[in-house]
Amino acid sequence: MKQVIFLLGLVLMMGIGQAAQAQQQLWLQIEAQPTLREAEDRARAYSALFPDVAGFATGGGWYAIALGPYQDRAAAAVRLSQLKREALVPGDSYIAEGRSFGQPFWPVGMDTQPALPAAPSAPVPDTPILETPLADAPAPTAPVAEALPAPEPAVIPQETLAEARAAEAALSGTDRQLLQTALQWFGFYDARIDGAFGPGTRKSMAAWQEANAVEPTGVLTTLQRETLVAAYGQAQAELGLATVTEAEAGIEITLPTALVEFDHYEPPFVHYREKAASGVKVILISQPGDQSTLYGLYDVLQTLEAVPLQGERSRSERSFTIDGRNGGVASHTYAELSKGLVKGYMLVWDPKDDARMERVLAAMKSSFRSLGDKALDPGLVPLPEESRRGLLSGLEVRRPELSRSGFYVDANGTVLTTHEVVEGCNRITLDLRSEAEVIFTDATSGLALVKPKQPLSPPAVAELLTGQPRLGQEVAVSGYSYEDTLPAPTLTFGTLEDMKGLDGEAGITRLSMETLPGDAGGPVLDGAGAVIGMLLPRNEASARKLPLEVSYAAQAANLAKRLTEAGVPPRAANRQGALAPEDLNRLAEGMTVLVSCW
Repeated sequence: MKQVIFLLGLVLMMGIGQAAQAQQQLWLQIEAQPTLREAEDRARAYSALFPDVAGFATGGGWYAIALGPYQDRAAAAVRLSQLKREALVPGDSYIAEGRSFGQPFWPVGMDTQPALPAAPSAPVPDTPILETPLADAPAPTAPVAEALPAPEPAVIPQETLAEARAAEAALSGTDRQLLQTALQWFGFYDARIDGAFGPGTRKSMAAWQEANAVEPTGVLTTLQRETLVAAYGQAQAELGLATVTEAEAGIEITLPTALVEFDHYEPPFVHYREKAASGVKVILISQPGDQSTLYGLYDVLQTLEAVPLQGERSRSERSFTIDGRNGGVASHTYAELSKGLVKGYMLVWDPKDDARMERVLAAMKSSFRSLGDKALDPGLVPLPEESRRGLLSGLEVRRPELSRSGFYVDANGTVLTTHEVVEGCNRITLDLRSEAEVIFTDATSGLALVKPKQPLSPPAVAELLTGQPRLGQEVAVSGYSYEDTLPAPTLTFGTLEDMKGLDGEAGITRLSMETLPGDAGGPVLDGAGAVIGMLLPRNEASARKLPLEVSYAAQAANLAKRLTEAGVPPRAANRQGALAPEDLNRLAEGMTVLVSCW
């Protein structure tokens, strides 16, 4: 048994020596996987192509697959270039320093280094070695192994500042740009990648040195350059950043292929789902269109669950950017209009992953470009017409918390509505498109005024009746009875019963008609199209439940008073005769607005 333990110890010591030797060599790192099983599967696949596949743990739960080793960097560079040119390895493969590797995992149970001179084999005894000695014979004494000396740590020569400058001067333009790119990736450099080491690059190098607890000279030594580039390559491999050419959509962009994978087309979107439970999604946007298409997309994307309400928004004549964030999701969306095509992208992630996603987003922003004059063909996959109209196929749409009706009261798009719909809202929209803000609210009267953040041009503006309406006449309420389900308001007809409430309340009108909650805030019109009041919501909290056909409306005189107090002069009605039904419907539809609370 002692002999077995000795042999095991010897093998372990040899493994330590081999790991130390690996750390002093160069490798071609071709992949990194987040689990040992995935890494072994990939290493096995590569072993069918290459005889020199090795695998190492790299820390942070990742496993690197490499080819080599190489003693000479030039030889490694030549082979890497050849393998990339023949498309035998991923395009982001790079030369890695062995010192960045940990324990080997591939080949399983085999030496990962080049063949060394074999030690002479111990002679095989003619008789088996017995673990328990015979009773009549003295117990054999196991040989005592001499302790093997620990491997000497590699001595890395320290360069002087002059030597570092001289080594830097010998760098190619590509190598100099790579250094700037790596510095930019880690947040130390934010200028143009031009390979010129000016004051900005020197400052970023000094910042990197200071962050890594070395003297901030502003000139990187050979070891520091290799460390920076290797760390950049490792980070790239962990994210799988690679250029993706989406021919159907006419888009080229760098994507984190270790975190997302292609899912499906649903014009105008190309969906990339999360990979390995990364919590990351990417959506590419591609469709023919004009400025109205761009603006419509800007409005409709903000109704998605993946685009939270909090965050900065900006829109110009040719592009828009939307940043959304809450406790559970963060996203960045960009789209632009060029040559009759709308192209863009959306990145969605968990806010806990902000540090990595900042780098991914920077890579996507700098690499995104439109290819040629091609956009995603709407006929690429069959879609229901309703999905095609909504542009939201395959995406979870956020619905308003509450929607009610309102109506335009001036030419700038100011809307009179019910207090119920604006109470406690983070965001208010008109017709689900235009952002609005509350400028007046009165819980006692149940009225509220909202103003669009960008002036609107209403198709019709309400004209308030100045006299007394006639009791018993037919009236109509224009409202979004089914809230945001239907794209246009409906007319509900009934009768004007009284100019006071059932308990004698003044300032309100009692109507005989069955209305729905979404109708509240809508205008009550007479046959000539004059507004005689605004429908009030039913008091569901009251202990007295009124019949469904009993509804109340705030009288026009009361509306006029409140509008004047808010600085919005009301328009007086001067209409004669009844309108034809189609004309009344057209007028009502033009002035009625869907008011939504988010």
